[in-house]
Amino acid sequence: MKTYSKMVDNPVDKDAVYAQAVDILRSGGVVAFPTETVYGLGAIATDEKAVQRIFEAKGRPADNPLIVHIGRKEDVAQYVAEIPEVANTLMEAFWPGPLTLVMEKKPGVIAETVTAGMHTVAIRMPDHPVALQLLQKLELPLAAPSANRSGKPSPTEAAHVYHDLMGRVPLIIDGGATGIGVESTVLDITVTPPVILRPGGIVKEQLEELIGTVHLATKPNDVIETPRAPGMKYTHYAPDAPLFVIESDAAIIERALDTIHQQKKRAAIIGPDELYTEKADWYFSTGAMDNHEAMATNLYKAIRQCDATDADMILAIETDLSGIGAAVMNRLDKASDGKRFTE
Repeated sequence: MKTYSKMVDNPVDKDAVYAQAVDILRSGGVVAFPTETVYGLGAIATDEKAVQRIFEAKGRPADNPLIVHIGRKEDVAQYVAEIPEVANTLMEAFWPGPLTLVMEKKPGVIAETVTAGMHTVAIRMPDHPVALQLLQKLELPLAAPSANRSGKPSPTEAAHVYHDLMGRVPLIIDGGATGIGVESTVLDITVTPPVILRPGGIVKEQLEELIGTVHLATKPNDVIETPRAPGMKYTHYAPDAPLFVIESDAAIIERALDTIHQQKKRAAIIGPDELYTEKADWYFSTGAMDNHEAMATNLYKAIRQCDATDADMILAIETDLSGIGAAVMNRLDKASDGKRFTE
């Protein structure tokens, strides 16, 4: 399969690219497109065979549910059994935006593969002009996980998608670099109080300010069970070299590099500007230490940059859990599979 990556940078090109994307999708194919979080790989969410092509392209486990993307708030009523009042409050405040709501699904509408056979469905309305244009022209919902090979860092640029899925997807709509850089927050509102299944672009503090107490899910005790949201069960975002989370302390980082170099190994570091050290074989900055938003935006790109080196290991400097820092640490925990560098 030939993969085409096409920019949408002027009105004429836009119309032609969107028309091609709609044709591919309506014929049961898949298309990669940008959202405000990361690039997604979309297929019509009501078409079982089309959705299966997402799993094939990504190499994604079949029990890992997908998020349904819609182009208008009112579309949600077509896919859920009922819209709780808390959902209306959240949609009014945060849609379009990086908040996915888990609700009871309307039976027989969304493909079973999308929901991994569960009675709930995860839905969001993305806040990106390209994603919204595509969804509104298509007039159908798109199931769309991140447009990368399963387990690898999520793509924040069209080039990342091309690297991972060349020959596996027919079209990538290039809308430039994404803004937020980590996936949407997934909030289960079928329970009281609601539970954050995956932290993301809308943070716990924002939700609680609006709707009161919100809990943060821990890892499932039974790893065999079907996860209720993407990213809960499998190792994600992993680079080629083993990644270790390390404390945000210059002296500890220097000693770690001494230890690694004594073993005749080389290390790449992902961290803030303030902790840059010439001892690192490679240092990929994620911005200022107190700028969690920049860290989120730059995290996946930095992980991919590490893959372009000959590093034997990667040290990712931890941050605190305030704001979107919780989402950053969630991704680093998964990229490292829980490993920390200890002296």
